Amino acid sequence: MNYEQARFNMIEQQIRPWEVLDNQVLSLLAVVKREDFVPLAHKALAFVDMEIPLPPQQNPSQCMLAPRVEARILQDLAVQKHEKVLEIGAGSGYMAALLAHRAQQVITLEIDPTLAQIARDNLQKAGIHNAEVRTGDGAAKLAQAVSGSDPLRGPFDVIVLSGSVAEVPASLLSLLKVGGRLSAIVGVEPVMRSTLVTRVGEDAWRTTEAWDTVAPRLLNFPEPSKFSF
Repeated sequence: MNYEQARFNMIEQQIRPWEVLDNQVLSLLAVVKREDFVPLAHKALAFVDMEIPLPPQQNPSQCMLAPRVEARILQDLAVQKHEKVLEIGAGSGYMAALLAHRAQQVITLEIDPTLAQIARDNLQKAGIHNAEVRTGDGAAKLAQAVSGSDPLRGPFDVIVLSGSVAEVPASLLSLLKVGGRLSAIVGVEPVMRSTLVTRVGEDAWRTTEAWDTVAPRLLNFPEPSKFSF
């Protein structure tokens, strides 16, 4: 397989047409080798417009997001070199690798210990040293961070949820710096929207619902109540 040609086709045929026009993002996608973060069994699918399942595959929500979704999130956040980033859902480490190229520091949380180690190994092989993978339940860690019992070393300039939630938890918003941005895919299938929240003051946030997509759930975040009559 010609990986460079496949990468070029991914960028030009999937990502650029999906309104990802930031040249810095497009150049980064050409540099960070996505195929090195894809499980060996699915390496031929590295550049296909689809979600890719990740080991240990006991939970269908463990996957790499489609390339165009990752690229659009990266463009929306406009991460800067001096900024500190928190990611929930490390997966194979690919999004953390992209973020690390643009940020000063990345902390990424992964609930599955096997997958967390895979992400660490992938980042190390890629020569990325400013991204730290922590094993833990992102939803629980956030609650502990807010209470002060688990220092995530916040606040953060950027927070990324690499998966979907029913709603953005207030605990996440409290970890944003003023001027900080949070990206999450919010809603319930079949209607989900990529949502960008900017903290514009101590107790003020601006929310933009940028574009429609669907993504697997992040584990253990609250779900809306189901009523029966």
